[in-house]
Amino acid sequence: MTDLNAFLEPGMLVRHPDQPDWGLGQVQSRIDHRITVNFEHAGKVVIDGRVIGLLPEYD
Repeated sequence: MTDLNAFLEPGMLVRHPDQPDWGLGQVQSRIDHRITVNFEHAGKVVIDGRVIGLLPEYD
């Protein structure tokens, strides 16, 4: 199974495609397919990169 977030690195800003109310998130870590993201309105969430493709947010 492909990791949809292989390009993500700690510090990058992302949004969850299915949870817009979580707000902007900052990648904390990416270990294999597990990405930990700290979202504005949801706190720290572990995302399975094989299932969810996070959306990068560029300035």
